[in-house]
Amino acid sequence: MTPTFHDIQEAHKRIHSHIHNTPVLTCSSMNQMTDCSIFFKCENFQKAGAFKSRGACNVVFSLTDKEAKRGVVTHSSGNHAGALARAAQIRGINAYIVMPSTAPEVKVAAVKEYGGQITFCKPTLQAREKTAEQVITKTGASLVHPYNDVCIIEGQGTAALELIQDVKNLDFLFAPVGGGGLLSGTAITTRALIPNCHVIGCEPKNADDAYRSKQAGHIIPSENPQTIADGLLTSLGDKTFPIIQDLVDDIILVTEEEILRAMRTVWERMKIIIEPSAAVPLAAVFSNQLNLKGKRVGIIFSGGNVDLSQFFASLKKYD
Repeated sequence: MTPTFHDIQEAHKRIHSHIHNTPVLTCSSMNQMTDCSIFFKCENFQKAGAFKSRGACNVVFSLTDKEAKRGVVTHSSGNHAGALARAAQIRGINAYIVMPSTAPEVKVAAVKEYGGQITFCKPTLQAREKTAEQVITKTGASLVHPYNDVCIIEGQGTAALELIQDVKNLDFLFAPVGGGGLLSGTAITTRALIPNCHVIGCEPKNADDAYRSKQAGHIIPSENPQTIADGLLTSLGDKTFPIIQDLVDDIILVTEEEILRAMRTVWERMKIIIEPSAAVPLAAVFSNQLNLKGKRVGIIFSGGNVDLSQFFASLKKYD
């Protein structure tokens, strides 16, 4: 089943009291640098620090009471883990979170803070999935996939809904793409409200499976991606790919240096903290691969959960 715009509207009604309607910020110096008008949807100010709270809340509050009693389980090394733990805490149910041993410390701490019960595993997809299956067998909890889930897509689409309600007549809307939950939800919303707006996915060159998949017309799994944008390491799913293939105009690739430059520019010019994955769309704008002169451009800043020790090590490497 493919989510519709009506489903996204219903999701917004369901979750609005549990999330922030995050601000849309502008920056005059950024507009001068790019020769266009940019409107930043700041999901770095979202509950649990990222847009993932939208999808997680939509899933948790869509469960029946019988399903909810058994709790929820996911495997995630990042923002989805904390978002699901928080949503479960609000509803008063258990959240079982499978995390790889290499997960950033800041994100492990967030899961613990929200009461998530963590099981660590080896840092491979096979180990994550096997461990999650074991937890499901033991607890009967409902699996909540980080992105390849209809309810997740519906929830993530509410960020674009709020942006478009706040800012009229966008010509372009840029969003990062990893597993595709945010981008596919964004595309559904944008096509419904402003059909002529160009929807652009943004991805690191070192993790370019979505770009290659769209070019090929079928899913090409990610193989050993190496990028500072740790939220964009996952491959597209069978629910997100068809939406992206049909509704997204283009996917733009950027380098690690471009990602870090964009992130640093936001920190210095806008005085707000975004994580590397959130900087990828701005890096795409900076790369001048599209003619944006005089255009109205929306960018979704996906989150603000930064592992500072990792960031500064990467900055030294690429700067």
